[in-house]
Amino acid sequence: MERKVAEILKKWKKSNHRLPLLLHGARQVGKTYTLLHFGKLQFENVVYLNFENNPALQDIFAGEITPKQLLPKLQLIANQSILEENTLLFFDEIQSCERALTALKYFAEQAPKYAVVAAGSLLGVAVNREQYSFPVGKVQIEHLYPMDFEEFLWAMGKKGAVKIIKDCFTNKKKCDLHTHFLELFKQYIALGGMPQVVNEYIENRDFDFIVSLQKNILDSYIADMAKYATPMETVKIMATYNSIPSQLAKENRKFQYKLIKSGARANVYEGPLDWLKSSGLIVKVHKCNPPEIPLIAFSSPDFFKVYLSDTGLLCSKLGLNNQNILIQPFDLAGIKGAIAENYVATALKTNGFDPYYWESEGKAEVDFIIQDKQGNIIPIEVKSSENVRAKSLTQYTMRYQPKLAYKVSTKNFGFEGVVYSIPLYAVFCIGVENELR
Repeated sequence: MERKVAEILKKWKKSNHRLPLLLHGARQVGKTYTLLHFGKLQFENVVYLNFENNPALQDIFAGEITPKQLLPKLQLIANQSILEENTLLFFDEIQSCERALTALKYFAEQAPKYAVVAAGSLLGVAVNREQYSFPVGKVQIEHLYPMDFEEFLWAMGKKGAVKIIKDCFTNKKKCDLHTHFLELFKQYIALGGMPQVVNEYIENRDFDFIVSLQKNILDSYIADMAKYATPMETVKIMATYNSIPSQLAKENRKFQYKLIKSGARANVYEGPLDWLKSSGLIVKVHKCNPPEIPLIAFSSPDFFKVYLSDTGLLCSKLGLNNQNILIQPFDLAGIKGAIAENYVATALKTNGFDPYYWESEGKAEVDFIIQDKQGNIIPIEVKSSENVRAKSLTQYTMRYQPKLAYKVSTKNFGFEGVVYSIPLYAVFCIGVENELR
């Protein structure tokens, strides 16, 4: 599976000021495969050490953790040489060993020529640092999310489709293959971006097994909740996570604590929400009003929406039949509108944005607003099916006069004033280039 992060890894390898690289991401998003594949292509050998299935590693890091002391022991346990520049030293599931995290600092300071990478679930790195400090400023941190629609098309052998979509997006012209691309997008929505799920679909098209895989991934998340939280915290985290489909099923998708449990209060469930966000399992989108730079300064901590990190897992939790999604027209009424909105939230996050939403006195609401690299605030409205009248977006553009606004739907590309209508399958293009050039 080809991933966009591969280009970042290649630049990291060539850097003259290379730090150890830490790849964050939720379980099953492809961290291990991506780093191993990169190592085998770019280095003479890879020394792979997994802290979850090799208890002896914990003992090695219990003592002195300078490279001078560690490298001979690691070579012995791996039965391989670790050479400057020519070896990729890969620590997997590093969240299981706090001392190993701390050791990255000493590799940066005392052995910078060694190529060191580590992978870990955000949950472990975020909540399992009780004794030892995180090596702030001594590691390059990158995030890996589930595959976006562009990566999905790559996996499907359709790089030509990516080129056509980007060309239509950049040049603001209608797409002749619009209907075909919507059908491909429906496949992606039902499957999601978990590499194992996508690979199973490509190889066997067995939807029964795909459903089973998605449930296995959800079960692994539950297992992590039990592993990295106390029993009482686990109950709250699971209840919060399980409430998200019902939160999104509402017409007003703002998060309500009462949907977790009758009488639930913010002070009890803020912690579980933060845990889920840190683990990479959810995307949290806060209200922002007025929409001014920087957006974070005008955001409200009390009003927000929560989306799952993967549409396939959302469909699984909703109990939707994958084949029905593929067969039926993709009108965005009801729950399908929520799934489409969830997709846009995750696509924006994958492209490096921290999305917010805008609301005016409870009368008008724009689904997302983002701030681009040039400091422009761009509103984004996700509309149902062919009915793309966007009164809230109209109010927003009249009030704030943005240079650009997006209206996302199942319709083809189109332009009216500052509002650029784009189909759902083109959302991955937002932010890739300077739209306001």
